[in-house]
Amino acid sequence: MTEHTNKQYDAELEEVRSRFLQMGGLVESQITGAIDGLANGDLVALDAVVQRDAEVNRFEVELDEACSHILARRQPTAGDLRMMITVIKMITDMERAGDEAEKIARMAKLIHEAGRMNMPAVELWHMANSVVTMLRKALDAFARLDAQAAAQVVRQDKVVDAEWQGVIRQLVTYMIEDPRTISRSIELLFIAKALERIGDHAKNMCELVVYMVKGRDVRHTGVDNVEREAAAN
Repeated sequence: MTEHTNKQYDAELEEVRSRFLQMGGLVESQITGAIDGLANGDLVALDAVVQRDAEVNRFEVELDEACSHILARRQPTAGDLRMMITVIKMITDMERAGDEAEKIARMAKLIHEAGRMNMPAVELWHMANSVVTMLRKALDAFARLDAQAAAQVVRQDKVVDAEWQGVIRQLVTYMIEDPRTISRSIELLFIAKALERIGDHAKNMCELVVYMVKGRDVRHTGVDNVEREAAAN
């Protein structure tokens, strides 16, 4: 981003960047906590994930206020303005990713409180690891202003979408063959859909990173175009 002679302005911009990255780290921990709780049945940890959603919401409100202050008082232009627009939009995606983590934690609690009875043998861990990696790479691309790394995450979302479709097929098969699995299958469908949505939010954030770095809006233009614009001079 642009260097300024006004050190206070620089400090305000850096504070917004830093706080957004902190928010992202919290959401990442929410997702991993929810997935770990699903695996090990730690209800206390799952409750903590649900309760910490309020902290994610506070980050959203505080960052929105900080960005509004900079826009009103500093009237940024060029790269600084793009950064402000990007952060304002990324905050929304990050908060929604946190909401999805809370949903996973709630569904995991239902599964373990029922004693995992009639549990379909469906693999979600690879999909979970993929979306956590996508979110982490989105934050890294934002921090390093790396448009090409951001484009890789957009490409990865296609893989997660394919995994989501595979989970649907598996769970529908379980429900047809053994109606006793219906309740658990529906809960796992909610979890898998939440993971797929987290992947979507990571993809959205990475498209915004490309906009911030390159000044080109690549939303809804396809993965190939995102990669071309990210690589362009």
